[in-house]
Amino acid sequence: MNSKLAFTWEKAKQLAEQIVFNNLQEHLKDIEIDVLRGSWEGLTYEKMAEQYHMSVSYLRGDVGYYLWRKLSEALGEEVTKSNFKGALERAGERQLPPHIDSNVKEPKSPLAELAFPDGSVPLGSPFYVNRDALESVCYETVLKPASLIRIKAPKLMGKTSLLTRILAHAESQNYQTVYLDLSSVERAILTNLDKFVLWLCFMVGRKLKLENRLKDYWETEILGSNDNCTVYFEEYLLPQINCPLVLGLDEVDRIFPYNQVVEDFFGMLRSWHEKGKISEQWKQLRLVIAHSTEVYIPLDMNQSPFNAGLPVTLLEFDHKQVLNLAHLHGLNWNDIQVKELMNIVGGHPYLLRLAMYKVYTTKATLKQLLQDASTEAGIYSSHLRWYLEMLHSEEAQGLKEALKKVVISLEPVELDSMQIYKLHSMGLVQQQDNQVMPRCNLYREYFRRVL
Repeated sequence: MNSKLAFTWEKAKQLAEQIVFNNLQEHLKDIEIDVLRGSWEGLTYEKMAEQYHMSVSYLRGDVGYYLWRKLSEALGEEVTKSNFKGALERAGERQLPPHIDSNVKEPKSPLAELAFPDGSVPLGSPFYVNRDALESVCYETVLKPASLIRIKAPKLMGKTSLLTRILAHAESQNYQTVYLDLSSVERAILTNLDKFVLWLCFMVGRKLKLENRLKDYWETEILGSNDNCTVYFEEYLLPQINCPLVLGLDEVDRIFPYNQVVEDFFGMLRSWHEKGKISEQWKQLRLVIAHSTEVYIPLDMNQSPFNAGLPVTLLEFDHKQVLNLAHLHGLNWNDIQVKELMNIVGGHPYLLRLAMYKVYTTKATLKQLLQDASTEAGIYSSHLRWYLEMLHSEEAQGLKEALKKVVISLEPVELDSMQIYKLHSMGLVQQQDNQVMPRCNLYREYFRRVL
């Protein structure tokens, strides 16, 4: 009885995210978490559609269908909207350590609740590794009028972790902040400029807890999508908050493939940045955008935000940072052990943290872990399988053969520019001038075998 009372929404959410990532190597999307919470609260899809301003068919037929299918696969049993609570609670009873249900509070070290490294590093976590002076530069820049910060790095390299810290710093200065993750936006919105900027205006207003007044400002007969969006920010959103606003856009390369949207949208962002140089109103807006690769659609240099503002490129951790991270995990490693791990995974933040998490929590030896690393029995099997499935998907046409060339060659190889863009944004390769090589030996060994 006590365990049932203790099983809260927050624990259910955390457990669902962890189990899905552990088994499927993917994160739950924001809208999937919204549907999960709505289901937890007993809402029908109709009520959720009304609350989230989306169609019932989309929530039930797309989001709900894939959400319950993911949980079914991850939990190993049939999961539906009506039985997911019990399924998650049973999984929690199998996985959670005894102290979760204990009423006795015992002193715990920071490592006693070491979280699985399944995404961005939470604010306040001791496991966030500062990248020399990079954070300080970003913190100073975001406080400047009309500033623009561009964070670029492949997947799982720490973009979101840095982005959220920049927003948190701005909040500490009494700025308003809005974080939007474009990876969770449905394709029907991303491929239509008018729908996309309407979504942007609506979501920013909602995050700021402002009344939706789009109907009062949207003039479709005279103004285009960009002008309407600009007017809504200029005449309604910015004046309403009367303080600086930092807009953080994560995964903006999600719209790179859509020519009909990318040019106009990024042109609008650049125009906002330029307006801030002369307009007191637009000086209040600061932009932070994160993306995995360069935009591969040619943009007018005067209309692109990708040649303005502060460029921030996240590199892999160096030897000293990895050694420090190991010590934060309670591992008494020396230079030799750090070199052994980096020889397999390089300075890749996620791959490093996963190895350290496993060594600390399972007491496995680093030697055994590295021997199995590129096999189906290794700790990276789910991560590697996810990549393999991506390479076999229709969206990745031609990438499988391109990567095969890279992993079987001992020298950097030349590829088609689009293949380089896509493989680099996925985090599978690193560039050397106009050539590429595997990002780490783990990827070389695994894909040389399976491809």
